[in-house]
Amino acid sequence: MKIYKSETKESLIQRLRRIEGQVRGVQAMLNDERDCREIMQQLGAIHSAVQSTSRVFLQDYATACLTEMDEIPDSGDGENSKAKREKMVQDMIALLDKTP
Repeated sequence: MKIYKSETKESLIQRLRRIEGQVRGVQAMLNDERDCREIMQQLGAIHSAVQSTSRVFLQDYATACLTEMDEIPDSGDGENSKAKREKMVQDMIALLDKTP
């Protein structure tokens, strides 16, 4: 699946680059034997940034999936569409469970 919006893709890339910089900063802090509280604060910031990035990605993924579902012709009985939507929600919840 591709990212639904190009703006979202750019935003995700920027967020990941920022996270990458934060991780490198923590590595430098460890090498410099900085205070444990400072390191933990930075690790907390990284954790929050990863969670936020995951939410943005999941939102785009959900939007794309729902859009695709609307474009697939229904078999007429309504069950096909309902089953597909339920499967999609289960897949998204499984992905959410795997995110930090």
